[in-house]
Amino acid sequence: MKTGSLYAIQQKTGALFGSCAARIGHIAAKRPALYSGLLFAVSMIPIFILGRYNVMCIDDYDYGRQIHDTWAATGSLWQSVQSAWRQSMEFYRSWQGTFVSCFLMGMCPMHFNHGAAWIVPVIMTGMFSVSVFALGRQILCGYMGVGRSESSAVLFLLLFMFYQVMEAPFEGIYWYNGSVHYVFMQSVWFLALTFILAALRAQSRTARIFLCMAASALSVIVGGGNLITGLQAQIVTAFLAVYAAVKNRGRIMAAAVPFITGITAFMINVAAPGNRQRSMLDQDVGYGAVTSVLLSFYHAAVFMIQWTPVFVILIWLALLPFLWKMMKRAEGTFRYPAWVTAGAVCLLAAMFTPTLYAVRAAGLARVDNIIQMVYYLCLFLVTAYWCGYFTHRGTRCGGGAPERETDGDRAADLLGAFFERTEGKMTVVCLLAVLVIWVGTADKNTYTSISALRSLVNGEAETFYAQSMERYDVYTDDTVSDVEVKPYSVKPALFDYTDLTTDPGNWVNLGVAQYYHKASVKVVEE
Repeated sequence: MKTGSLYAIQQKTGALFGSCAARIGHIAAKRPALYSGLLFAVSMIPIFILGRYNVMCIDDYDYGRQIHDTWAATGSLWQSVQSAWRQSMEFYRSWQGTFVSCFLMGMCPMHFNHGAAWIVPVIMTGMFSVSVFALGRQILCGYMGVGRSESSAVLFLLLFMFYQVMEAPFEGIYWYNGSVHYVFMQSVWFLALTFILAALRAQSRTARIFLCMAASALSVIVGGGNLITGLQAQIVTAFLAVYAAVKNRGRIMAAAVPFITGITAFMINVAAPGNRQRSMLDQDVGYGAVTSVLLSFYHAAVFMIQWTPVFVILIWLALLPFLWKMMKRAEGTFRYPAWVTAGAVCLLAAMFTPTLYAVRAAGLARVDNIIQMVYYLCLFLVTAYWCGYFTHRGTRCGGGAPERETDGDRAADLLGAFFERTEGKMTVVCLLAVLVIWVGTADKNTYTSISALRSLVNGEAETFYAQSMERYDVYTDDTVSDVEVKPYSVKPALFDYTDLTTDPGNWVNLGVAQYYHKASVKVVEE
């Protein structure tokens, strides 16, 4: 083919792609929330369908044995709840202080119906998505003055992105015990923070009281949960109480009361006798307080880099023009971008501190899920704040032009002109690239939805579930005392958990044996 002909084809192809991008951008600009919401909803369908083949595993057995026995003996939900609370108090005295989490761990749906594991991903993703959406809308709409439709578009894309690159999908979506301790508790904290922020803005005294009461009740739940979320909650609530005292003392109770209830529950959690007994058995020794804090910033930087792959960068770039135009129309004031950025970094680093202080560890999968979401939420909100700062330069000093134009201001003008000139084309091109990477990735287990779809299409999920039901039939056979089961021939990549071993004394084997009242349980290799 001649060079001229090839050049002509390239020109036509480029023009066609540009025309398509412009048309898609024009369409997408009309209803961004609708399209981003549809993208998020479609991406969750394989995740929910795979949940049909979910099963109980690992710590679900240890924390649910007493409740399962109570339900089997009485069939009474109320007595099962009482049993769960008694077990929580036993753990409080002998093992761990997270009394609310331990209670919820005992209330696993599978203890009441073995086939109810499908509801776990619905509860965990539903609770987390709603809480992230509510908090994001409160900040964007209530404090930054952004429109509801625009903020919804950003948050739907944020949720889509998070669930595709989630650090540990099994621990955060399918495993009840692990997800209720971290993801669910973080969701409760996001809702409590939403209520506190709403109470600080509410004009009606009745609304403030109601929101404050709701936030206070949720703060107790958070304080009795995992220490990472609990510490984060106390730091943020204390800051909001100080902020309210400076800005408007009449509304300080909106933050002060949730802080008091939350810190009380948190201190009860930390002071548990079980924490001391467990620490005596644990061979791991944590860092000192100062060292833990300093290392927290180091690990925050490391994981921010790790959690910013090309997939995330493209979505961030796709949203930049949208955020710029969105914040240009926003009604808020954006005077302290450096302080907001520093606060976000400190908040993120603080989430690494408890595990460093306790066991000298960072990068625990169950914990990473919630830290990763806080990072993404901060990334988008801080970016939006900086966009608001640059687009409101003429008003941040009380009206009029800035005193002196800086190099940053000139760069912002050029960048803003570029964003406005692209008219959505940059957003569309980046999102198309995201979809190509998402669907066309070589390793089909890279992204959560694609991995779930792969396990459904190739039959792994169905085969795995059939084999798990074969095990269940043996577990519930009263004539069998020493249980021998076959290893799974296949397992969906998202169901990444520690299975039974050939050693009956293994802790996972012991948990299953005690749950079903067997003398022993082990895997027999074929």
